[in-house]
Amino acid sequence: MTTVSPPLPAPEAQARRTSWGHWYAAVRHALDRPLTAYYLLLGASGLLLTIGLIMVLSASSVYSYEQNGSSYAVVTRQLMWVAIGLPCAWVASRLPTSFVRRFAWLGLILAVVLLALVRVPGLGREVNGNTNWLGLGPFVVQPAEVAKLAIVLWAAHIYARKDKRLGSFHEVLMPVVPGVLLVVGLVVLGKDLGTALVLAAILMAMLWVVGAPGRLFAAMLSGVAVLAFYLASTSSERLARLSNFADPFKDYLDTGWQPAHGLYALSSGGIFGEGIGSSRQKWGDLPEAHTDFIFAVLGEELGLIGTLLVVGLFLTIAYAAVRIATHTTEPFVRYMSFGIVVWLLGQMIINVGMVLALVPVIGIPLPLVSYGGSALVPSLVALGLLIGFARRDPEAAQALAQRKKARSAGLAAGRVS
Repeated sequence: MTTVSPPLPAPEAQARRTSWGHWYAAVRHALDRPLTAYYLLLGASGLLLTIGLIMVLSASSVYSYEQNGSSYAVVTRQLMWVAIGLPCAWVASRLPTSFVRRFAWLGLILAVVLLALVRVPGLGREVNGNTNWLGLGPFVVQPAEVAKLAIVLWAAHIYARKDKRLGSFHEVLMPVVPGVLLVVGLVVLGKDLGTALVLAAILMAMLWVVGAPGRLFAAMLSGVAVLAFYLASTSSERLARLSNFADPFKDYLDTGWQPAHGLYALSSGGIFGEGIGSSRQKWGDLPEAHTDFIFAVLGEELGLIGTLLVVGLFLTIAYAAVRIATHTTEPFVRYMSFGIVVWLLGQMIINVGMVLALVPVIGIPLPLVSYGGSALVPSLVALGLLIGFARRDPEAAQALAQRKKARSAGLAAGRVS
């Protein structure tokens, strides 16, 4: 027999509505403060980077010991890239936009040259069937990761310069679309489907922001579909991954092995996880545990709470970036912010989708969390640029100046007393 709770007395119901109203007003007031985007970006980025280092240490410990005789070899290299990326991010956050835009064409040219060098015998390195790595002395880098930042910067610069003329189809199309398609083509030559799709998503996001006509989007989507099927047809393994991704247990001992063990890791983690360092799947069953499938190890060790925290931190960065883009009066800042958020959030969605067997396994790392300096440093630089945009917002800059003035006055008063 179903029981129905009696309605609350009028005074209690009114009190509950009032308390919810006060809570909502307090949250809105906090979010409307001038420095909200600045602190959200700093906090979310710092937490993601910290979680990433902890999870790289845990997820790579077994692999690292087998390959190098030390459980700390992989995380030590990741710490080296963090030591490189953080100063770069700090510098990027302090550079004025006019100076940043000077690197737009240089960044694109550098990305194209590096991607072209991958095709040179002796320089290009093949990893997991994809020739998309470049050997530069003791370092092995992935130029496609640099290209993501380069095309966002270049496209934002071009569209900002032509902001008043973007009502013309030709101005929207040229030279951004051919330039980005050149980069995508070089990535496709290395058979890197995942990165090519991310670059295409960045291009479509930039076109949407500048108000491109619908027929251009239709052409782009058709081209992406053709590209995906073409790359799938060139590899029997890739074709099997694309056809069986929804049910990895269908081909459990072959192409379904990795996503199936990713699901095992997530399911065994439960709500609160097994504890940091307690993953069982990282002991050889889960390939790429510290790179593409680090989210699975995170879910196994930190549980549903940990995975939701990571996703929430990415959504926090997205909120802050969109806030910057919608509040700024500078076209370059608006286009750059949207491009960065689509790049980072899009990669997160694809990576999490791979682990959940919602999309095929296409080799996309989780930004700031997965191991890899080639992806980490450009991501940190992009976040540094976003933080700089947030700091230079007129209201935020005024609030920071007032806090600095108040701090100086307090130190002066302390010395006098």
